[in-house]
Amino acid sequence: MSGIDLTFPGPVPSRGDHRRRKIGLLGGSFNPAHDGHRHISLEAIRRLGLDEVWWLVSPQNPLKPRAGMLPLPIRIEKARHMARHPRIRVSGLESHLPSRFTADTLRALKTRFPAAQFVWLMGADNMLQIPHWYRWPTIFSLVPVAILDRGEYAGRAMVGTAAQRFLRFRVAASQVGDLAGKTPPAWAFLRIRLHPASSTAIRSQRREPEVRT
Repeated sequence: MSGIDLTFPGPVPSRGDHRRRKIGLLGGSFNPAHDGHRHISLEAIRRLGLDEVWWLVSPQNPLKPRAGMLPLPIRIEKARHMARHPRIRVSGLESHLPSRFTADTLRALKTRFPAAQFVWLMGADNMLQIPHWYRWPTIFSLVPVAILDRGEYAGRAMVGTAAQRFLRFRVAASQVGDLAGKTPPAWAFLRIRLHPASSTAIRSQRREPEVRT
């Protein structure tokens, strides 16, 4: 793919890729990837008319502890196994960028893929947390953003700091199919069927002591 390997860590290509595609970007630790990630990716493809969703496996989320974080190659390999769909691609490209902050990653991708229409995908829980991210308003200024329903978090996220700051740029539910082509800032809330999987819950289960009988 024009010098970039989106199935395993590889450098961002030095030359631009000028193919026109609608691409959803789902960033995170994927520690581990689970079927919930796949579920929201397929929902985003269907609802937003995306050609692909890229899972951007972060080397280390600055807001999360290093303890309990699986090595990047293992998380990528597990994500590839979980994705199991031709339109979901897994990448560790952030490990080859000078910065791991989302705003900087988006700038790099827009430079290398100037014809792509990117949409940043995140759950409602991250919409609540995003004011703690580095230069978070820049994210909204660079690409459209799709907020995926996360049940109990949704109500608070829709009245939170980020939602209020960009309230007038919210896209109506009837127009979400055109979100990728809208000029940022533009964001939409996608009410989707909820999925019970959680990376935190999976890690907690793994830490439970063995019960001897």
